[in-house]
Amino acid sequence: MNLSSFIAKRYFASKKKKNFIQVLSWISVIGVAMGTASLIVVLSVFNGLQDFVRSIYNSFDAPLTIQASVGKSFEMTPELRSKIETIDGINVVTEVIEDNALILFQDQQVVAKIKGVESNYASVNRLDSFLVRGKMKLKENNINYAILGTGVAYDLSLRLDANSYGMQIVYPKKLRPGVPVTNSSITRKSIVPAAIFNIEPVYNESYVFVPLSFAQELMDYGEKRTSIELYLNEEVSIKKLKEQVANTLGSEFKVLDSDELHSSLLKAIKIEKLFAYITLSFIMAIASFNIFFTLSMLAIEKKRDISVLYSFGATAQFIRQIFLKQGSIISLVGSIIGLLSGLALCLLQQRFGLVSMGMQSAVMNAYPVKLELTDFIMVGVSIFLITVLISYRPAIIASRVETIKNLN
Repeated sequence: MNLSSFIAKRYFASKKKKNFIQVLSWISVIGVAMGTASLIVVLSVFNGLQDFVRSIYNSFDAPLTIQASVGKSFEMTPELRSKIETIDGINVVTEVIEDNALILFQDQQVVAKIKGVESNYASVNRLDSFLVRGKMKLKENNINYAILGTGVAYDLSLRLDANSYGMQIVYPKKLRPGVPVTNSSITRKSIVPAAIFNIEPVYNESYVFVPLSFAQELMDYGEKRTSIELYLNEEVSIKKLKEQVANTLGSEFKVLDSDELHSSLLKAIKIEKLFAYITLSFIMAIASFNIFFTLSMLAIEKKRDISVLYSFGATAQFIRQIFLKQGSIISLVGSIIGLLSGLALCLLQQRFGLVSMGMQSAVMNAYPVKLELTDFIMVGVSIFLITVLISYRPAIIASRVETIKNLN
């Protein structure tokens, strides 16, 4: 073999290796970008779902709810109400009696939550905006009316017409195990359905609103109440007023905001978000192994160049830093592309609703998304840690090159 063919063969061989390393580098960039975009999109969807759940409950729940610290009911006295009403920032105080009862209509029956509310409830709560049929009224001309969720109405096969006047609510008194149920052990009262609402399946399938006086007689609560709902002035801080009400009432009562009333559901969403973040981070770590192979190939290809650097006085730490920086550049480019792609996808989802729920009965058509700065920071920290761990081993291998052997 002559010298020219030998040089040509070495040149094309080195060029193929170089091209292969470049391809691996771009594959690594794409892998990091896709993993980063996926993380941003998934975390933003969980943020959107959390906000969506809050918006549904906030439209139904009062800003603050007072409940007994022990037991499910408490005595409602004029002094207690006066003490609450004198607190600045409270607009409306509504007494509530809530308990489970059996609803009968023709041959159908269903157990539901009966929520007795005062007449001022309709003026402050936005329940009327969720009515799908009927008219918002609880009492008119001494006639008691009920407002049912769509799920309850469906289970009862109930329609708002003349035939619906036969609806009855049955409430058991203090029953004892082994004692047969008689007419004296239950209370039965008739009521007229006035409207049907549709908010969210949890409410639709379980809630029935009735006048407070009706609930008092049905459940024999007298002056007892299960809760007091507080509706506030718009400019008032819920957090500050919550502390003020709690300090005024003392330890016998607990004051809850909407998030605390549904803390288990919101906590479940946060846990799901955390596990989704951990799972996708592991997937991104596996995808980032391309960086490991790229740097390993680069360390093999550049043995002679590394030996030359050593001969000029370079240290092992300097060589390690070169490869760590090379991995950082790959991950930085990929993460920037991924963050921008994730941001663009979320903005498009917010604007056009590209991905739908795929259910006709869904409360909203498309998946909700909400961008949060903390998610971008978490993803950035994850990429940094993964890059350092993945790049460290090839950097160590490169720093252990035998100088004399590779210079010969």
